Amino acid sequence: MYSEDRDLFKVLRQGTAVLLMLTAVISVLSCSMAGKIRDLISGGVKADISMPVTKDIEPEEVMQTVEAEDHVEGEPIIMNAQLDEDSGEMVAVDVISESRVVARFNNVSERLGQVSISFDIVVPSSLLSSDLQLRFSPVMHIGSEDRKLESLNLTGAGYRGRQLKGYQRYREFLASIVEDTTDLIMMNQLELFLQRYYPETFAMKKDSTIVPEPSAVNLFGVSQKEALTHYSMTLKRRINDWKKQNKDKMYRKYVKDPIQAENVRLDTIIDAGNGDLVYRYVQTFRTLPGLKKVTVGMTGSVRRFGEKICDLPAPDSLTYYISSLSTLADQSVKYRTIVTERVVRDKTLARIEFKAGKSDVDTSLGRNLIELERIRKCVVSVFEDEEMVLDSLVISSGCSPEGSVALNDRLSKARSLSVRDCLSGITNCGADSLLRTALLSENWPELDRLVAADTTIDPYDRKIYADASSERNADRREMLIRKMKSYGYLKEKLYPGLRTVEFDFHLHRKGMVKDTVHTTEVDTTYMRGVESLRQLDYAKAVEILRPYSDYNAALAYASGGYDHSSWAILEKLEDKSAAICYLKALVLTRLERKQEARQYYVKALEYDSSMRFRANLDPEMNHFVKQQ
Repeated sequence: MYSEDRDLFKVLRQGTAVLLMLTAVISVLSCSMAGKIRDLISGGVKADISMPVTKDIEPEEVMQTVEAEDHVEGEPIIMNAQLDEDSGEMVAVDVISESRVVARFNNVSERLGQVSISFDIVVPSSLLSSDLQLRFSPVMHIGSEDRKLESLNLTGAGYRGRQLKGYQRYREFLASIVEDTTDLIMMNQLELFLQRYYPETFAMKKDSTIVPEPSAVNLFGVSQKEALTHYSMTLKRRINDWKKQNKDKMYRKYVKDPIQAENVRLDTIIDAGNGDLVYRYVQTFRTLPGLKKVTVGMTGSVRRFGEKICDLPAPDSLTYYISSLSTLADQSVKYRTIVTERVVRDKTLARIEFKAGKSDVDTSLGRNLIELERIRKCVVSVFEDEEMVLDSLVISSGCSPEGSVALNDRLSKARSLSVRDCLSGITNCGADSLLRTALLSENWPELDRLVAADTTIDPYDRKIYADASSERNADRREMLIRKMKSYGYLKEKLYPGLRTVEFDFHLHRKGMVKDTVHTTEVDTTYMRGVESLRQLDYAKAVEILRPYSDYNAALAYASGGYDHSSWAILEKLEDKSAAICYLKALVLTRLERKQEARQYYVKALEYDSSMRFRANLDPEMNHFVKQQ
């Protein structure tokens, strides 16, 4: 007995030692976490952001990634993740190795209205823990607004386990809800009752479409409905109904910290080699006209067990200076020469109808009165113009080819005189003496235009009309077109359009002695195109500058991505400036003609050696700088 008691005492003592050791370990871990939390709250530990500088990656430097398992439908998907053995961290991204240089500003290039920036979110190893989640929210200040970028969450394995446990408890709650209410009825006992007192209803138990409410009451005064209620599990039904009505409430109870599936950036995490975690963040955005720079800042917070412990100190912001090809625009003022003629002519037509073979103006016919009033207003407005003087107004009346040329000449002249006489009585501005008449006669040019535009005339008739056009004698030509099957259509539909009256205004500028005066003025259209180029509105710049086919037009094409169109202009320009040579080098590089491009780059440096610094800003030209 003594020996057995001693062995038992030894076992108890060993067990106590183990227990004390475990307690000590837990105490140390708790103290370690408590100390980390104190450092976080005091601001002694913080994350940072910096500009990335990447080196070539060797295959052995790429760490292995693992895929998340046990994905449950309806929950956020945990994508490929990197496992940190020290902290138990799982992050849904790839991991690469990188050398990091801390910088606060950088130059970025704009292309086709887009700018791409990148920065590293640097998380020190002292921030990483299996029980913590780090939330980082980058903010980009662009123009006059702050744009929130997608957040980055770094979630520890222990923290994620608690999140998934909450989802599991909620799934178990949903599984406890009874959907089939018959499961809440003591069916065996109810069926025995119905079989004894309601045999007809019991016989219909396989037909669930009709369950009538019996009007009779059994010998004991119990109805079928009362029996159903009696054999129902009332308390369980009430609990089940409560569960259905409180799904959202129970979700919030169990899932206190939902896994974020939206607005969370999954990008590239970089192993800095010292236990710190470096996350490469890349953001592309459409730039704004005149935008010279953007800044990026970041806020962060630490969460434990679903609750926020503290906010992390905000790191210093990063600044990106934006360069674009538009800065290469030639902003020299462009002038254009304006040639001013002393003598000015203007024409207008009026459709004044005449009866067949008649020359009198009938104001009740068609739109004659309206057309005459329109011409009268034109004459009066010219007389009242402070810059122009009316020398004469020549009136010519046209005829259709029908009939002989001699007859039509007389008819044309008579109609012109009738229109002049009609106008001379309604102008009332002293212009009567300036009204002249001229012979227009048969209006063949207008008939040619009408026939060409009419799609109803068949090819055979068109050939007849084309052959007749070579006839110089107007009367014989008219006889030839009579052979057309559609000649009747011509007379009815097209000939009336030839009976127009043409008004030819002869004017000169007041006070002007020379026949022509040449003046220069700023080409506002061109300068508007240059401004559109500077404001990064490349579509508008191309539209405006395209007809000029000069350096700025080529720059607009290149800025808009139309490299072939740009080179079509550049190859015709002389190599007379650094800007022209540099743009030629850039466009040729894009067109994969790098040997020629290098020659133009060297020429650009000969004109201006500072173009070397410009080449650092353009990704197409970087390789030329590195080769020097």
